[in-house]
Formats: sequence, structure tokens, C-alpha cells
Amino acid sequence: MPTSAAWDQSVFLKAVRKEPTPYTPIWLMRQAGRFLPAYRALRDKIPFLQLCKTPRLCAEIMVQTVERLKVDAAILFSDLLVLLEPMGFPVEYTAGEGPVFAHPIRTSQDVDRLRELDCLEPLHFVLEAVRLTRAALPEHIPLIGFAGAPFTLASYLVEGHGGSNFRHTKRLMYSDPGAWRALMDRLGRAVAHFLVAQIQAGVQAVQLFDTWAGCLSPEDYRQYVLPFSRAVIQAVEPAAPLVHFTTGNPALLPLVREAGGQVIGVDWRVRLDQAWRQIGYDRAIQGNLDPAVLLTDPPFIRRRVQEILQQAGARPGHIFNLGHGVLPETPVENVLALVDAVHELSARSLSGD
Repeated sequence: MPTSAAWDQSVFLKAVRKEPTPYTPIWLMRQAGRFLPAYRALRDKIPFLQLCKTPRLCAEIMVQTVERLKVDAAILFSDLLVLLEPMGFPVEYTAGEGPVFAHPIRTSQDVDRLRELDCLEPLHFVLEAVRLTRAALPEHIPLIGFAGAPFTLASYLVEGHGGSNFRHTKRLMYSDPGAWRALMDRLGRAVAHFLVAQIQAGVQAVQLFDTWAGCLSPEDYRQYVLPFSRAVIQAVEPAAPLVHFTTGNPALLPLVREAGGQVIGVDWRVRLDQAWRQIGYDRAIQGNLDPAVLLTDPPFIRRRVQEILQQAGARPGHIFNLGHGVLPETPVENVLALVDAVHELSARSLSGD
């Protein structure tokens, strides 16, 4: 593995550390996703989970994506839910329904079915993908690892799928606090173990995705989520910087900051300047273009980029990203226009022009 000097001085990691940069770095969630023809061609031949378990292809997909889009960081090609299979809960991806768990957790007895992640050997394909991707990337491009946060993983396990009203999750959370604590503790230990292993395998930073936490009130987040996310972050951050990303409820941002993260990722439901004030200027911020903007045209994309950059106020510590993943129907040329606009307009702003 090359020395860390090249990626350590990258615009992405400088922004993470809130150091001045010549332009605002940008990377995109799902930047190697279904909007790219090369990815779609692979997916026509290989099921998604098989693709995730083929390290060589994971590395090729991300390296080609970085080269094509000219983004400033790569993120490991994998999936949030692969962590749960060695814990006793294999996931299936069904057409039109997304990820499904056939036997969800609904009771304290069900929680007992979730095994401790004592050994990462069943996830060797993820760590090998880290090593291959890191070796193939240009040295100045940092690689980001990731995992789902305990609450988001718990909600998948309890609901049996994603994107619901979370009634089963909240029922367990409210009615059996002991079972909820056991579930979140076990998931938290696994997530921390997994993220540290990714760092040891070669990533330069990690992102903790709490995609579903926005369904909660601030009071519920503080009681049922914050302690477990904080435990993960405290276990991981000594090894590498961590981006703590949530969506759906801007009222949670002060609590997300309290849970931790060197960088706080925000979605489009709050202005970037308002979010940064809530988070505190001692933290870096990541975000926050609405992915639907990329379905319009380059002039409109450029105007929205300019608005977000103005809200950042040329303050060190802004990493441009979407408020969620790139939508599958997004034209590739619009993503290229976005990256160009962020680089060009931020360079002009940061130079004082």
C-alpha cells in the first residue's frame, strides 16, 4: 500500500479537518449506481448481492466511477445489509420491493436469534474489496468505508424491509425497552467492529448511515438511538474520521452532533447554513443538494449549486454531496455538470473572485 501522504493532503480530507481548500470537494452517495450504463450492464448479468460479494468487480466499478465523474473521493461498493447475514439474518432482494428479511424481529425471543459478530471472516469479501479498491485508486483519492447505524439496521430487521411507517420498530422500542437495548447494543458492537476492520483494510474515512432515524422525534432519538450511535462513533473515530449521516428530520441535528462525528451529513430538508449553525462550526458538514435537481438541466443544477455554496459562505469544512443517493433515472451528463459546477464555482468563490 502507498504512503498516506497523497490522500492525507486531498481536498476531501482537508475539508474533513476543516482546513482551507482550493475548491469544495464533492462525492455522491450511490455514485456508482444504476444511473451509469456500465453498472447497468453488469447488473443485467449479475444479481446485486453476488456483485457485492465479488471484490474484483466492486473495485472495478468504483475506480471506473471516479475516473468517469472526476469526484474527489471514492466510497466502497457494497451494501448496508451484508453485515446482517453472518449475524443470522440473510437478506433477499426482490424485484420492485428492495431488501426483504423473511423472518423479522418482533419480540425479545426474536432478538436472541441475532448472533454476535465475533468473527469477520464471513465478510472477507468486503475487506478484500477495500484492499483492491484502495490499490487501484489514484493515491490522491481517499476511499470511504461505511456501515448502517444501529437504528437503521434495527428498523430493517424489525420491519422486515425498508421505507415503512416503522410501526413495528416503534412498538418494540416503546413496549420492550430491554429487548430494544439488547438489539441496539448487539448491532452497535457489530457496526463498530466492521468499521474498524474496514479502516485497517485501507479506507481513509467512514460514513455511518442512519437513513431511517428521521422517523423519530427528538425525544425518542435521544432515548432510544443516541447512546448507541455515540458508542459506535467513540469506538471508531480514534482510527479514522467519521461522517455521521441522517435524513428526514432537521430537528435531530443538534442531537446527531451530540452523538458524534467529525463531519455531519445533512439532507435537503434544511438549508445548509441553518444546518451548520445547529451543528456548530467546529464540525465539518456534508451536503445537501436534493437528488431530484439532477433530473432537470445543467443551468438549473448550476443555480442550485451556487445557492448551496453561498450558504456555506466559503467557510472551511464543506463537502458537497446530495441529500441522499443519485436517482437511477439521472442523466449521466447532469452528474458531470454537477461536479464541474461545484469545482468551478467553489474555486471562484474561495479565491475571492
